[in-house]
Amino acid sequence: MPKRQCHHCGVQFEMPDANIGEDFPCPVCGKNIMVPPDEILFRKKIKLTVEPPVVDIWDAARIAEVARQIIANTQTVIVGKEPQVTLTVAGLFAEGHILFEDVPGVAKTMLSRAVAKSVGCSFKRIQCTPDLQPENVIGDYILDPTTGRPDIRFGPIFAQMVLVDEINRASPRTQAVMLEAMGEGTVSMDKTTYRLERPFMVMATQNPIESEGTFRLPEAQMDRFLLRLSIGYPDAAEEKKMCERVQTQHPIESLQAISNAEQILKCQQGVRDIKVPSALCEQIIRLVRATREHPALRLGASPRGSLGLFHMAQALAAIAGRDTIISEDIVTVAEVVLGHRLLVRPEARKDYADGGAVVREILERR
Repeated sequence: MPKRQCHHCGVQFEMPDANIGEDFPCPVCGKNIMVPPDEILFRKKIKLTVEPPVVDIWDAARIAEVARQIIANTQTVIVGKEPQVTLTVAGLFAEGHILFEDVPGVAKTMLSRAVAKSVGCSFKRIQCTPDLQPENVIGDYILDPTTGRPDIRFGPIFAQMVLVDEINRASPRTQAVMLEAMGEGTVSMDKTTYRLERPFMVMATQNPIESEGTFRLPEAQMDRFLLRLSIGYPDAAEEKKMCERVQTQHPIESLQAISNAEQILKCQQGVRDIKVPSALCEQIIRLVRATREHPALRLGASPRGSLGLFHMAQALAAIAGRDTIISEDIVTVAEVVLGHRLLVRPEARKDYADGGAVVREILERR
């Protein structure tokens, strides 16, 4: 007869073949060997719970500290111009794109480079010319000589911080390839869509004075930019300080990163949690709707303008260390967010030079 072992007391004993698989008492402890042990039979069931990952959302104080460091680091290269530097950082925290529009030589490109180096993200520059092709921006497939297979060569748009210098010199076909990247954060090549690495920001420059050999940005392209900033000339003291700084070496060459992509993403997420009271949200809507009803305008601000004003006010409040926006935040960013989205009627240009003049008038009348 085969031997069996009781799993209750551990004693081995012989059991007839005819009783295999049936209830059979242990000759020592008397318990049924077909019944599981008490510790298995009466043990408590283990309840498995999956805890959601802990999300580290930064408050306004931490966002303000990072912003202060980026602004101070940038100003080691850009003399003065604190409002423009602050708005540039706010545009980054609001997950937007910026158009620098001003005369040559006022540090449009240098400001973009200084901010990009300060945040510690990957950076690429695109110098626009009329013969610049779309594949020079997004990339193209090339034949690998070692394998004989097509291999993708990613273009400069796949960087996290992209400087598009003199964007209005690129052809409309080349300008159009940036619409998907700026609007959706993706790039499509052939039948494949690639998602761009976050944070992603386009900083473009253009000269509004010279028009020869340029292509005016269409309204759809202008509306993709969260801000349009003008740098302006420095005053005498700032210009003197600027000359003294570059006597031996340009400060941009020794500029070091003081942040990283992870911190910027946390700042962007924290900005979304800045509170916007209902009354101030209504103020944003009234301001945007007033541009659509203004008699001097052929085209008012779109709903994208409302969202841009909303997020920029949040970013400005966070940089100031506040967890709630105030009316002054909306007033501060209204012109730079809405001005480039408006089209002034030709007959009204004698009274309103551009859309920014209309926004200033609306703010004065509120």
